[in-house]
Amino acid sequence: MKNIDEAFRYIKMFTIVSITGSFVVCCFAIYKSYSVVNEAQQKVYVLANGKALEAYGADRKDNIPAEAKDHIKTFHQLFFTLSPDEKAINSNIAKSLYLADGSAKMAYDNLKESNYYNNIISGNVNQTVQIDSVYININQYPYLFRCYGTQQITRPTTVVTRNLVTTGYLRNVNRSENNSHGFLIEKWETIENKDLSIKRR
Repeated sequence: MKNIDEAFRYIKMFTIVSITGSFVVCCFAIYKSYSVVNEAQQKVYVLANGKALEAYGADRKDNIPAEAKDHIKTFHQLFFTLSPDEKAINSNIAKSLYLADGSAKMAYDNLKESNYYNNIISGNVNQTVQIDSVYININQYPYLFRCYGTQQITRPTTVVTRNLVTTGYLRNVNRSENNSHGFLIEKWETIENKDLSIKRR
């Protein structure tokens, strides 16, 4: 009887250990598979020029500075890059106005009223902008920004280099085909725009 009782205890203990071990292994397998699936969902593969590039998903708050700076840079390049072609000007301005509120439209209307765009077309003037730096305060909302850039205005006889300093606020909006970053520039204004140098061609 003692041998039977002892054997029963051993079997009981072995069964409990086996069940506990199986439970632990199952829990670990479920956790690990969940982690792998979650990690896989964070990765996106983008096909560019026949090459698969791996991209990682992240929370929007982690990307606010980078996305905001690119939004501001894109807006300024579209708004200030002008060539002596009415269709090109209208196309760039139309794209830029999706990225800002009525303050940008007001600046455009003022320039148009003063024949700025007509003078560019009739004078064969080419204007480009290089964004040097963008400061953004992400500790307050809407986000205050200041953009520093350099304009180059190429005329038939001269090349004028001007500094450009603008300021405004960024507000979150829904992403769309015309506004991929999901920001809107508000209260935008040019606070400095003066000649740095004039060179003869």
